[in-house]
Amino acid sequence: MATKHLTLSDFPEFVNSDGIALVDFWAAWCGPCRAFAPTFERASEQHTDIVFGKVDTEAEQQLAAEFRITSIPTLMVFRDGIMVYSQPGALPAPQLEQLIQGARDLDMDDVRRQIAERESQPAA
Repeated sequence: MATKHLTLSDFPEFVNSDGIALVDFWAAWCGPCRAFAPTFERASEQHTDIVFGKVDTEAEQQLAAEFRITSIPTLMVFRDGIMVYSQPGALPAPQLEQLIQGARDLDMDDVRRQIAERESQPAA
């Protein structure tokens, strides 16, 4: 499956669906972004059960601002509508594969329980 170019209007539906969604925030002028693009594309072809999207931070400045993107590329992983990973930096293929496997291995009931606990605690 090829990557989908995401916009402000289709981003929520893309990341809030069941399953795993990987999103690459990038820009055409960014050397590391261009270097990471083939690795991201190959992963999208190998993992057809996962959706892969790209956000051009130049074209989608509001979306990039909402996610406080200050360094690109930034890779985010969503599982069942919950952001489970967000970090700037291009990943080599083996580390991207580890990240994908880690997202697959997550116990989402435990993740939701931890979120609920954190949200129920009073603000410091």
